[in-house]
Order: sequence, then C-alpha cells, then structure tokens
Amino acid sequence: MPAEDRSRATLQEVATKADVSVSTVSKVLNGRSGVSDETRARIEALLQDHRYQQRGGKRPVAPLLDVLCYEVDSPFGSEVLASIEQSARQRRIGMVLSGATEQSTPHPNWVDDVLGRQPVGVVLIACKLSADDRQRLRSRNIPLVMVDPAGTPAPDVPSIGSADWNGGYQATRHLLDLGHTRIGIITGPADMLASTARLSGYRAALDAAGLTGEPELVRPGRFHHADGLEQGRALLTLPERPTAIFASSDLYALGVYEAARSLGLSIPGDLSVVGYDDLRIAQWAGPPLTTVHVPLVAMAEQAVHMVMRLNDEPELAFSRIDIDTTLVVRASTAPPRNISRG
Repeated sequence: MPAEDRSRATLQEVATKADVSVSTVSKVLNGRSGVSDETRARIEALLQDHRYQQRGGKRPVAPLLDVLCYEVDSPFGSEVLASIEQSARQRRIGMVLSGATEQSTPHPNWVDDVLGRQPVGVVLIACKLSADDRQRLRSRNIPLVMVDPAGTPAPDVPSIGSADWNGGYQATRHLLDLGHTRIGIITGPADMLASTARLSGYRAALDAAGLTGEPELVRPGRFHHADGLEQGRALLTLPERPTAIFASSDLYALGVYEAARSLGLSIPGDLSVVGYDDLRIAQWAGPPLTTVHVPLVAMAEQAVHMVMRLNDEPELAFSRIDIDTTLVVRASTAPPRNISRG
C-alpha cells in the first residue's frame, strides 16, 4: 500500500493482510482476549504500519480516566494524583491508577489493559510512552495528555507543565537580590525538560547579574530526598562552600536541610535554601521553606479538561501549555552573614 494511502487503511484491509477475520482485528483493537500472542503482534504491527485509526461513530467509552504516574508514593505524585482524582470526580469519572517503572515507562501489557478498559482518556504524570504505544492509543481514538512529562514530549502529544525556566530564574534572582553571589544548584535528570529549563533559568539569572556559573556548584540528582542530602553535603564541604543553594525540588531542599544540620550549619543564618514545587511539606519544614509554587491543581484540572475535550472532538489540536509559577518567600532565605541590611 503506498505511503500516502496508509492512513486510509480499513479494518477489512488490515484483516486481509493479517490473514484473519475482521472480528479478530476488532478484538485486538478493543484489547479483548481470545487472540494468540503471535497473531496479536502481527495485527498490531499492521495497524501501526498503516497508521490505522478508527473512524465513524463514537467508540464505546467507560467513565474512567487511566493515569500512569512515576513514583506514585512520592509527595509530588500524591498531590498531583489527588488533584486529578478530584477533577475527574467532579465530572463523575473514575480513575484507574498505574505506577511506572524506574525508567518512567509503563509496565508490560499496560497499554493492552488500557485498550481493554476503553477509558475516556489517558494522563501520564512524569512519564514517557513509546511511539508505538502512542500510535496504539491513537488508533483507538483514546486521547493522551502528559503532565510534567519525562523527556521532551512528542510535538503531537498535548502536554502540561509549569513555567520552569521562569521558576529557576525567580529562585536564583531572589538569592541574588539578598546579596548571595556563590549559589549552588541541585538539578534534575538531564533528559527531563523541567530539569533543563530550571537549570537554564538559574544560569540566565547569574548571567544577568554578571556572574559566571561555576561547574562545581552544579550537582545532578533525580528529584529524590537522598540526592538532596548527598549533593547538599558535597556542596557544603567544598573548600569555598556556597552561601545559598537552589534545590530544584522541595525534596532536595529537605535533604539539604539535613546535610546542613549534620555539618553544624544553620538555615538561614549560614545557608539560604530555595526549593521548588511548594508541596505541603514545604511550609512544615523547620524553618518553613522558601520555594517556587507550581500550580499542581491547575495543571491537573487542565489535563482532565484536555482529555474530555479531545474525547468529544478528536481533531482538536493542543500542544504544550505552561502555567505560571510564583515565588513563595518564607523563612529559609536571608542575606549572607557578611552583608548587613538597612
């Protein structure tokens, strides 16, 4: 079949090429059992090769939202999930939750299970999905929306995030305005858009202040508390330690708190700390944490809204939506000791 005709493949054409009945192709499309693994794989390959997409008539839809989340037990994951569940419940839709692997990808057979449920749509939180799996969802007209996606999202997949560059700039600018000039940063995974954007904002703020970022002040992590502790200790034991740290997640910041205490340093007397996300734990920290507020509730509501719109109008075009961040100043930041104010 010529490339230009592939998008027009019919169910009968796929069945003919696979040497099976139309009903067998239909079972695969709808995630039903009764098809051998070998036959299912052959049909899926043909569906993807010809970019088959169901047409005509509205597909049967269960009042469910399928959600795939990286680290469902993390404070970030739990707060986003609670907001998505509330937004879905307001629309009288249930939520099916699945956890992702350590690579931010779904477990085997996850897409098969989703196809069997025929949900209103799918939301991914800090996860990524292969091109083949995205095509399988698209072929069944199941909308997919990503929240704070891992990696750089495909241009044809709607995604929702926060203004991470601006957040990184705000956090660093706040520390600069207090008089800090030696500012460390703990970044996230290099393959995650949010991480690189926050780091870029940090560097832009330093550059605007006429400062050159020093490589030894930039430390990597994967948004875990343990990274904040490890990298915070590494920064604070440098021959010339920073007077401030931009911990680009609140979990990092709490790790930095622990590292500072273990070294006999006070916050904010000896060290100023800025976090990122403004999770509930930020205001309960001692001292309460200055952090960048990420509008998690608004991001969740936007994700559910997008899924619903795309379910009703599959031809709608959505792309990347970034929601504004704001700096919340609490008690973890102050001028460095060698600077007196007012």
